[in-house]
Amino acid sequence: MKDLFWHKGLRKKLVSTVKAKGITDINVLHAMYALPRHYFMEKAFEEHAYEDKAFPIESGQTISQPYTVAYQTQLLNIKKRDKVLEIGTGSGYQAAILSLLGARVYTIERHHKLHLKSKKLLYAMGLKGIRFFFKDGYKGLAEFAPFDKIIVTAAAPEIPKSLLNQLATGGHLVIPVGDVTQTMMRITKNADGTFHTEHFEKFKFVPFLDGLEK
Repeated sequence: MKDLFWHKGLRKKLVSTVKAKGITDINVLHAMYALPRHYFMEKAFEEHAYEDKAFPIESGQTISQPYTVAYQTQLLNIKKRDKVLEIGTGSGYQAAILSLLGARVYTIERHHKLHLKSKKLLYAMGLKGIRFFFKDGYKGLAEFAPFDKIIVTAAAPEIPKSLLNQLATGGHLVIPVGDVTQTMMRITKNADGTFHTEHFEKFKFVPFLDGLEK
């Protein structure tokens, strides 16, 4: 895998685009500049890697638009050593960003082919602190709960109670909720066990499905 000077130039331009759209977390911007997005796409489509748009990958999924990745990550407010559950590994790009921010990442993918491919890629890149699971994301990972942060990278018709139950006190769940378009929501668990919900911008994600695809 090569990361050439022109790749870095395109990445710098992409980071400027994302910043201009309102991303202010300097750590997120640095992580996005440091991570070669073209590693997560087929060689034939490498020229599209640094456009600020989603792109199809295997199993009917997409690698999310860079702005969307940055937006969700900024809402999470990642701190070093945060224990983060990601629902929907996909290409592995979001998990890699979280790793570069110093999080301990537990990532779930329901498509077996994507699970194996992203795991192989991120291991080859030498990224640390990422654990991969081929599981049903709707169920989360109760055996490793609670989590400081939970991120869902697919469109949920509603907020799964199983994920709320796995959130640590003071922790954030960031999830897009809705059918045709989704509202980005951040749910914070209060000290008394109640939840505070915030609503943000509209997005469009692939559906959040239960079960497994082998």
